[in-house]
Amino acid sequence: MKIAVIGQSLFGQEVYKELRKEGHTIVGVFTIPDKDGKADPLAAEAEKDGVSVFKFPRWRVKGQAIPEVVAQYKATGAELNVMPFCSQFIPMEVIDHPKHGSIIYHPSLLPRHRGASAINWTLIHGDKKGGFTVFWADDGLDTGPVLLQRECDVEPNDTVNTIYKRFLFPEGVKGTVEAVRLIAQGKAPRIPQPEEGATYECIQKKDNAKIDWNQSAEALHNWIRGNDKVPGAWAEVDGQKVTFYGSSLVDNGTTANGQPLDIPGASRPGLVTKSGLVLFGNDGKALLVKNLQFEDGKMIAAAQYFRSGSSAAVELTEEEKAFAEQMRAVWQSILTNVAQIEDSTDFFKSGAASMDVVRLVEEVKLRASSCQLQNEDVYMNTSFQDFIQMCVRKLRGEDDEEELVVDYVEKNINNMTVKMPHQLFINGEFVDAEGGKTYKTINPTDGTAICDVSLAQISDVDKAVAAAKEAFEEGEWGKMNPRDRGRLIHKLADLMEEHQEELATIEAIDSGAVYTLALKTHVGMSIQTFRYFAGWCDKIQGCTIPINQARPNRNLTFTKREPIGVCAIVIPWNYPLMMLAWKTAACLAAGNTVVLKPAQVTPLTAVKFAELAARAGFPKGVINILPGSGSLVGQRLSDHPDVRKLGFTGSTEIGKHIMKSCAVSNVKKVSLELGGKSPLIIFSDCDMDKAVRMGMSSVFFNKGENCIAAGRLFVEESIHDQFVKRVVEEMKKMRIGDPLDRSTDHGPQNHKAHLDKLVEYCQTGVKEGATLVCGGKQVQRPGFFFEPTLFTDVQDHMYIAQEESFGPVMIISKFKSGEVDDVLRRANATEYGLASGVFTRDISKALYVSERLNAGTVFVNTYNKTDVAAPFGGFKQSGFGKDLGEAHDKLLTLTFFVVVDPPLLLAFVSRNCLR
Repeated sequence: MKIAVIGQSLFGQEVYKELRKEGHTIVGVFTIPDKDGKADPLAAEAEKDGVSVFKFPRWRVKGQAIPEVVAQYKATGAELNVMPFCSQFIPMEVIDHPKHGSIIYHPSLLPRHRGASAINWTLIHGDKKGGFTVFWADDGLDTGPVLLQRECDVEPNDTVNTIYKRFLFPEGVKGTVEAVRLIAQGKAPRIPQPEEGATYECIQKKDNAKIDWNQSAEALHNWIRGNDKVPGAWAEVDGQKVTFYGSSLVDNGTTANGQPLDIPGASRPGLVTKSGLVLFGNDGKALLVKNLQFEDGKMIAAAQYFRSGSSAAVELTEEEKAFAEQMRAVWQSILTNVAQIEDSTDFFKSGAASMDVVRLVEEVKLRASSCQLQNEDVYMNTSFQDFIQMCVRKLRGEDDEEELVVDYVEKNINNMTVKMPHQLFINGEFVDAEGGKTYKTINPTDGTAICDVSLAQISDVDKAVAAAKEAFEEGEWGKMNPRDRGRLIHKLADLMEEHQEELATIEAIDSGAVYTLALKTHVGMSIQTFRYFAGWCDKIQGCTIPINQARPNRNLTFTKREPIGVCAIVIPWNYPLMMLAWKTAACLAAGNTVVLKPAQVTPLTAVKFAELAARAGFPKGVINILPGSGSLVGQRLSDHPDVRKLGFTGSTEIGKHIMKSCAVSNVKKVSLELGGKSPLIIFSDCDMDKAVRMGMSSVFFNKGENCIAAGRLFVEESIHDQFVKRVVEEMKKMRIGDPLDRSTDHGPQNHKAHLDKLVEYCQTGVKEGATLVCGGKQVQRPGFFFEPTLFTDVQDHMYIAQEESFGPVMIISKFKSGEVDDVLRRANATEYGLASGVFTRDISKALYVSERLNAGTVFVNTYNKTDVAAPFGGFKQSGFGKDLGEAHDKLLTLTFFVVVDPPLLLAFVSRNCLR
């Protein structure tokens, strides 16, 4: 069809471009005159294509069409007028002239919100549904028959900008083009608009956007967001007009401490807090405003209200002065109507618009990639001098980031003051759970409560995932150079090392880990893990692939490995910090963002880790920590459509449930490290001293709360009695006691429910006829202590021979001399396959056995020797996927296959030759 496009803006530009792609002939573009010497984006695009462009300042005078204007329009021979966004009044002589008439895009679900400020009123009225209408133009105000409608959900904190960018712009372009397609096919409907439900609202202008404070918090929120960014809801504060931006409702009215701010007409004073300005409705509920703008155009973060204008100017170095002059030239190229850019030149008062803000931000990135600006930074620093000061502070890393506020629980313990955060960590802030819900975390040494910890709810999970998604897709993290990412992870490892004694102490009181073991393994290996993966950040590479079409066309084929996105992590209670490190470090190295649920019974090192990550400089939203229940938090993470990968360590039963949920929800990637019943085979030709020592470690290491613990020892018959005697002697030497006592060998079990299961486990073993040599009972003292236990004469059919105790219980079975294959059969007769071990001096036997043991890890003449560079994971119902080592990165990236055609290949090779 021959189409006339009547309108303006980027929206009009995109509609114009898509119509041309559809094969339509654009016979003319009718738009507004140039402003300050700059053409509208629609006009600029059409002029580039050689399409006739008409820039009439008006179409009518005193309600009558201008004949010359109408004549120029009719001369184009248009068969359809498409009006994607038009601020001018178009006469009916033009509307009705084409064969197919005229269609208009309107950003509301007509007949609701007729008029020029439809998006504003959709939000002001608190509509739950929004959308757009493409309708046939008539002589009424948005009353013509409907051709097409599309709707979307209105999110609670949507602004005009967010709903426009998310739906109304991209889907509106598609919808307008689809409407033209239906007209061309002769299938376009004309559905009369009902009068029932119709609303007409005035154009929102600054003078009618004043806030009426005698409303509920929700109504105030809707008014502010409905006027954000244009025209801006305002009120008088301290004798001047202040405009409010970035409103969100505060859950249940909970607010932080802040400095009162009197606002005339408000039901109570506002509070300037670290998060922004808290305002109150007449119902006592609260909302939070992020940014404020003064009458002179200056915008500030609301949290800075009492500090605005207080920061001293920084003195520029020679290099920074050169950068400033580059930016002065950029400003000059944008503000072509300004003769000279002075320090006092105001970007917006000089005629800059929103598109110029986008351009300025991108120009800064081209000249200083480490200076990642947001559009808000420009709005808050409108003069050239303020803009340069802001850029320089960011380049120096002195951009006045919000101070991290931590509500510590402090304890004087282990010859130090331990400072423990106890809230959720979401989007760079410690926050209470929805409804202020908490639970008590218990010290297993004496059974007393350490502190109250925030208990995450489903809404908290959704907030954390949204923050992680935004950080990945829109934030600084997703744009960061891999080496800068590695530098951050190294800095985090350094901070963990600085706080290693504190972390180990928290681990000891929260999980019962012996302090010396916590220091070396729980914390020490965690630090090593982050350092190891920091080195991988810039080594995650693709490859080139020879293909059949490479000759004679000389195609280049290569793969790229890109981060997945939001990764959920659910970790167990036996190694709280180390399991966090094993899974989180690789996620971060690959460029992903993380939402992590620590075990409900051991949350404290995870939230302390969050504090250290924030202090290391990780951007908001990259790391989120949610203490809470598995049935609520873990389930929601498994089901969440924006989570792209889930890593879980825990029981096989729960692992199966998670795998199913991940498949049903959005087929997210999964890695599982599940239960184990790891066999350890001890042959008669072993080094007895070493076998006893390592055999003890294989079972009693970390109180037996060890995923790879030897769940069953097979000892060759000829040395069985000697081995048992030696083990009993060593067990008697084990000192049970306070994990903070440096002489303690064996601390308390992690929590009461686990202790009870161990007692029941041992009672079952006795009932089935196994010989209880020692232990098997709770230690009679406060806390959750369990005696190291030894069973012999364990037969293959017994419960304790098949099921994992996950505690300090050694299970010994005999095997006859020379029956290597039979003991292998017995060792492999389990649904688990996490780890295994063999002790023998015969290298041939060791290799023979290790090749036939069905387990992810086989230890030969040693046990529990894991390393950050070696992959770790199991077979069968012990799960799949690997932690640690190079293999971990492959699970946390997506591989893209790219084929480059010869013309582009030439450009690709040329660019690389210049580097």
